Amino acid sequence: MTTVPTPPRVLSIAGTDPTGGAGIQADLKSIAAVGGYGMAVVTALVAQNTRGVRQVHVPPVAFLTQQLDAVSDDVTIDAVKIGMLGNAEIVAAVGEWLGRVRPPVVVLDPVMIATSGDRLLDADAESALCGLLPRAHLITPNLPELAVLVGAPVAEGWAEALDQARAVSERFGVRVLAKGGHLAGPHAPDALVDAASGSTLEFPGTRIETTSTHGTGCSFSSAVATLRASTGDWAVAVAEAKRWLHESIAHGAALQVGGGNGPISHFAGLWERGGLRTAGAPSAEVTAGTPSGTAAS
Repeated sequence: MTTVPTPPRVLSIAGTDPTGGAGIQADLKSIAAVGGYGMAVVTALVAQNTRGVRQVHVPPVAFLTQQLDAVSDDVTIDAVKIGMLGNAEIVAAVGEWLGRVRPPVVVLDPVMIATSGDRLLDADAESALCGLLPRAHLITPNLPELAVLVGAPVAEGWAEALDQARAVSERFGVRVLAKGGHLAGPHAPDALVDAASGSTLEFPGTRIETTSTHGTGCSFSSAVATLRASTGDWAVAVAEAKRWLHESIAHGAALQVGGGNGPISHFAGLWERGGLRTAGAPSAEVTAGTPSGTAAS
């Protein structure tokens, strides 16, 4: 078990969401919420909101590589979370960088289908993404994405989802975090599946009746990557990330963001238990609007 100093330095490689609920914006919030220092490399500029995706612009691959190298040339990276990769060339560039840098923790969320149901990658990009999976230590597909990876219809029950996760884990040689959030019924289980060791570790959960689910996959995978870096244990990381996500989903509706599938409230726990004010006595340190230690002009 290897841990890193707090806070772990976590790089998100993903697309954007101008409404702040998914993509890199959600990743940075999630990393911070569970105790990490977030960094970001943008793969795609996405015109989307809580109702769906409108357009995707992919910057030149050379610029993506410049972003990646700018971070890794200067900062020690304790974990990487990979999200949306806009096309096959982007996938290849990220794969080449991973081969050179070899981050100690790589969590790949194979973003192919958004919560809204939008297909986010073309066939060539999906094929290239499959070639990238073995470079990750954990992948976190939702049930529609798991079905694409295994080449089967979307699982209708938890046992079927676990069978698909085992097949994907064996085929690509990677741990799979199977997620039951898309299943019907009151339960929302998750499971860590590792075909190499033959292990399946389940994490039971209850469903929250809400439409505030935008960006849950991005947020969950980012939290797991951060907590794996800080704890050194996959099971502990998933369990704590799941507890955090459940609380964040429960408070999402209170944000009142958007008219579709709204975002989760990433900092709900911190706001509730930590407060919103900096420690100290502001009234004693500020005189006539001038902070203590500064000279009024």
